[in-house]
Amino acid sequence: MSQVDDIVGMIKADAIDMDALEAAMDAASHDERMAVLRTLTPKLQRRLFDAAEGRKVTIEQIVPSDTSQLKEVIHEGQNTLPAFRHFQKRFCRPSDANAPEDREVLWGYNHQTMSGFTGPGYFVAYDDEENGEVCIDYRELPPEHPDVWPDIISNKAKLGFLVYAGMVDRLRRVSKDVTIGRAYKNKPMNAWFTLVRKP
Repeated sequence: MSQVDDIVGMIKADAIDMDALEAAMDAASHDERMAVLRTLTPKLQRRLFDAAEGRKVTIEQIVPSDTSQLKEVIHEGQNTLPAFRHFQKRFCRPSDANAPEDREVLWGYNHQTMSGFTGPGYFVAYDDEENGEVCIDYRELPPEHPDVWPDIISNKAKLGFLVYAGMVDRLRRVSKDVTIGRAYKNKPMNAWFTLVRKP
């Protein structure tokens, strides 16, 4: 069996050994992690999110603190929607001029084929220290963005009000470069996604 088959087998197991899965993910190449991502069905993503409860992740893992200000870090994603399942979440560290004084945050947006209809889906990401999760909060908009990113618009504009408005994604740790998330709008939604950070 290949490394990819081994990892997928771990996720399909009756009980997911998250420590063993993390070690296997960390040992895999980026291409192998992406191959695992592309095989994950909605059911497997739901199971993985539940199994990752309590596994701490912080924005340091999403964008390391030694990353240059406003330099994008791309995480490849796959969601559980019926269509348009492949996307990217693109993150960056804020500039000193716009960084909040009271907390550490990331700026970001969703890069996907339907953005012409939904808008870019800008967000602010921050640590939820109580739950050990990262919140991707579409209720907040960043005040700036890298030059290569699209213009910032309200998440209530276009069809964004159906997709992004009022939404918060919560991320849990799978491994150093892999996270699993679920969308919430006041309550959990039937929407999960997996992210793999590009090297």
